[in-house]
Amino acid sequence: MGPLVRYVDDTSATVWVETARADVVTVTAGERSGSAHTFGAHGHHYALVEVTGLTPGTHTAYTVDVGEERVWPPTDGEAAQLPPSVIATLQPGKPLRMAFGSCRVSVPHDEEGNSSFGIDALRSYALRMAGVTEKTADDDERWPDLVLFLGDQVYADETSEAMQEFIASRRDIEEPPGEELKDFEEYAHLYKLAWGEPANRWLLSTLPSAMIFDDHDIRDDWNTSWSWKQKMEATSWWHERIVGGLASYWVYQHLGNLGPQARAEDALWQRIATYDGEGELDVTEALDELADHADQEPESYRWSFARDFDTQARLIVVDSRAARVLQPDARSILDEDEMSWLDDQMQGGFDHLLIGTSLPFLMAPGLHHAEAFSEAIAQGAWGRTVARFGEVMRQAADLEHWAAFEKGFRRVAELTLDVAAGNRGRAPSTITYLSGDVHHSYVAEAGPDPHEGRQVASRILQAVCSPIRNPLPKVMHFVTAGAARRSLGVVGRGLSRAGRVPRPPLAWEVTHGPWYDNNLAILELRPAGIRMWWTAGEVVDRQDRPVLRRVATVDLDA
Repeated sequence: MGPLVRYVDDTSATVWVETARADVVTVTAGERSGSAHTFGAHGHHYALVEVTGLTPGTHTAYTVDVGEERVWPPTDGEAAQLPPSVIATLQPGKPLRMAFGSCRVSVPHDEEGNSSFGIDALRSYALRMAGVTEKTADDDERWPDLVLFLGDQVYADETSEAMQEFIASRRDIEEPPGEELKDFEEYAHLYKLAWGEPANRWLLSTLPSAMIFDDHDIRDDWNTSWSWKQKMEATSWWHERIVGGLASYWVYQHLGNLGPQARAEDALWQRIATYDGEGELDVTEALDELADHADQEPESYRWSFARDFDTQARLIVVDSRAARVLQPDARSILDEDEMSWLDDQMQGGFDHLLIGTSLPFLMAPGLHHAEAFSEAIAQGAWGRTVARFGEVMRQAADLEHWAAFEKGFRRVAELTLDVAAGNRGRAPSTITYLSGDVHHSYVAEAGPDPHEGRQVASRILQAVCSPIRNPLPKVMHFVTAGAARRSLGVVGRGLSRAGRVPRPPLAWEVTHGPWYDNNLAILELRPAGIRMWWTAGEVVDRQDRPVLRRVATVDLDA
């Protein structure tokens, strides 16, 4: 499977592959090449190959060899009709352009699949990028420098027919966890389904990518509360599921997020990179131990990561799922170690600060205050009897976003205002949270609570792109659109006040949207601010060749 181009800077690139056998993998880009021996995990073989010495700002076609066999580019099938895969290095000083989005199911791209789940926005973008579909009037020829996937790349709990067939081939699907994933082997097959379609496979082989998980990568409502976690741990299957989910995430998603310095600080990767024994190193036991430990003691491993694009931007990608503290007397969306790390990363001195978090930091005000209220009553603000009802409602209605972890939300809001005020170095032009999860897209803008009289120099924004392919039921359109209205924000604030929730340090409103298309968003940093646009696929002539159309464009001057 693969290749996937992952971390790329101005002179180096990492390419990830899964191979059918243990061997040496070589990636050759022009006159530069890199090699690595595969490592093994649960009977699978993987390699992360670094190619260095590349020229900044260039697009170089590359090949992949496993041993003496050329395996990429493909020589037959639909994939062979697509352009050569390239490594595109960054050019210092060039305005950063980044695609982002979340929530993508892996079902066929035929009339039935499109009717049930809509058109895959990522695949539509891939077809246009590959030149398979025609340019439209609002196309821009310059492709992104990278794509940031903000969670739910795979759905471990809502499986397709193809995935269910694989599960049924190896165990009794009537036994728990039924049609949901059970272990690493099933995750490996799910990633193959998610990344194997030719157009999407080509895009991932050409466009550098960064990724972070959300709940469906493991299970809906993952780490909602202490009660939820205890219920899961009491089952016969959860331990194998969470270990398999996090272990496979380390291999398939997390490892490629890391640049050379971060990989050098990862103990398991260093064990792989420095191995000089005979044959292939098998890391199954060590990988499962890492995953188990990370689940039971979140401070033992960091899934968050950050990188700088010279002084133009810092991108911080925050784990808002696995790093949670769920004990009722210490509940927080980020543990103290993670919060301290984020505190260190939240600095000025950049033109733009980008914070990726799968869950929107700023939801529509009406939803935010409803979730803050739900946490308050579940934590006992109205007594134990109501608290039990509040916990049921919290799990039933997925009330587990940043707003439902009020203390953590407040601390990060204060960090944001501190940066925006220029107290941590030169204030950025913009501080933008990039998120997914909620199956609709919008832009919100925030400022200090007007009652406190603070002044800031940065625009504070929330941009959401969700879903890539998994539309929100139409009945929920009315709920989300209503929650974005200022009047319902006032009502929601009254509700949270009734739960004794303190006034948040930020005040905000939805300024653009919501939009309900399957979308992939593009963000471009400019001297005058940020431009963002949302793109969707549309069938004109052929179900399998949707054309790209622009849903919305938002210009935000600094």
